[in-house]
Amino acid sequence: MKVVIVGGVAGGASAAARLRRLDEDAEIVIIERTGFVSYANCGLPYYVGGTIQSDSKLTLQSPQSFRRRFDIDVRVRNEVVSIDREAKTVHVRRLEDGSEYDESYDRLILSPGAKAIVPELTACGDPDVMTLRTVEDAKAMREFVSGDTVKRAVVAGGGYIGLEVAENLMDMGVEVTIVQRPQQVMAPLDPEMAADLHNHLRSKGVELVLGATLEDVVRDGDLVTKLADGRNIHSDLVVIALGVSPDSHLAVSAGLRTGMKGSIIVDDHMRTSDPDIYAVGDAVQVVNSVTGEDALIALAGPANRQGRIAADNICGIPSTYIGSQGSSVIKVFDMTAASTGINEKSARRSGIHYDKVYLYSASHANYYPGARNMSVKVLFSPDDGRILGAQIVGYEGVDKRIDVLATAIRAGMTSDDLEELDLAYAPPYSSAKDPVNMAGFVIGNVRSGLVRQFFWDELDGKVSDPGVTVVDLRTDREYNESHLEGTLHIPLDDLRSRMDEIDRSKPVYLFCHSGLRSYIGYRILAQNGFDCSHLAGGFRLYSSVVKDRCVGRPDGYPCGIQGF
Repeated sequence: MKVVIVGGVAGGASAAARLRRLDEDAEIVIIERTGFVSYANCGLPYYVGGTIQSDSKLTLQSPQSFRRRFDIDVRVRNEVVSIDREAKTVHVRRLEDGSEYDESYDRLILSPGAKAIVPELTACGDPDVMTLRTVEDAKAMREFVSGDTVKRAVVAGGGYIGLEVAENLMDMGVEVTIVQRPQQVMAPLDPEMAADLHNHLRSKGVELVLGATLEDVVRDGDLVTKLADGRNIHSDLVVIALGVSPDSHLAVSAGLRTGMKGSIIVDDHMRTSDPDIYAVGDAVQVVNSVTGEDALIALAGPANRQGRIAADNICGIPSTYIGSQGSSVIKVFDMTAASTGINEKSARRSGIHYDKVYLYSASHANYYPGARNMSVKVLFSPDDGRILGAQIVGYEGVDKRIDVLATAIRAGMTSDDLEELDLAYAPPYSSAKDPVNMAGFVIGNVRSGLVRQFFWDELDGKVSDPGVTVVDLRTDREYNESHLEGTLHIPLDDLRSRMDEIDRSKPVYLFCHSGLRSYIGYRILAQNGFDCSHLAGGFRLYSSVVKDRCVGRPDGYPCGIQGF
């Protein structure tokens, strides 16, 4: 059996190695148009910034190592230009000299990946207008920035690559402006969860231009990024990081069935509409495992698994891909943001009935030095408590909690299951009630009716409504530092003795710093006959989103305890 694989990196390289482990006699050929067959695509921004010093560290396998260890024929700087399905050949061009040849196959695996979305720009093609998709791109960007000529850069796009490039350019001493068409960075996050990132980026010196549409990049001495609202931003470098689209032109020209944005449609065995052709990685359409709907999820983890599954099926081992839930994590300077499953935008789009909770939990026991709080948002089904999605923004410990929640989603677990999870605890690493357990407790309180919630985007309306009473339960110090006019201030510890100040004929809306004291206040008032609700996420979240500023410190003690 002869298997030709078009494209290396995550999906193609994983498929090749798995094929060899399953079939020692197979003839395996990888054809890769770049100069590198298996490299750490996600590490490219950190090479630009110098965290990764050598480009050899980015290379996981070379053509020579593939040959020695796996007896696989790897041809870099060779590009497949067409597929003849009837003859079962691919037509290949050697990029070094332009010569061409045909290569036969019994089975073909397409792993072309995704291509950067680059709009038509006047200065497109200039050496100082760059994208970052390959090792060659990273080397060119690092060499360009390493000189003394680049003082200011514009990064068009605030997704994974855009934020990572911005951080690493800042580390190189370059002033950075991020231009983003949506009003937030990081589309997998809901807007209020991205707000902490906005504040953090600005605190590090990054200029954010949100809600701005890139119209053109022209040259007028330096580069000028022209925005649709008339603003012009001058810079020495422009990095286009507007996302990616499936690189599926080979599949389209070969007549294979395609789907969203031209992506390659495959079955759960990773087989295309041609039974002898498989496809894996960023170019394929997958199923969102939470919604059951078609999706495009360009991440390395799914690509690796898909490559392995395609190899299994080619070798006669029944193996299926059950979908992606989009688990991801990103470092933004010393902050971490992560998500898994669906967010509110996708839940509404899919018509999924959901509810949500917010927590502000410490990464480990507060009495152990170095604890910092993380913002946690969990979406769940109000019908059965099943976990649908999670987003976390914070510092250390974010990755650990998002992985637990990702596992819970994949396993179909409910909030009751989160409460019962037996997670490792020691003061330097966690608390006796881990943030994941706490998410289960909070959801359980909401589902059982022990507490009613309202949310950050409703607070202003409640304060201005004469038919309700809004009570601020924070301490005098917190209230004096920042408060909303029109609220009734009663510190939580005084609430029992001052209940007669609250009009029992009106609904009562409670808030505190992060939601702990307002929950306690809710339980006090509810058991004394008040009609009340508490602000999920607290004044801290409201201030971050609505006022665009931080209240309190991430290393502060839990809501209302010491330090406030």
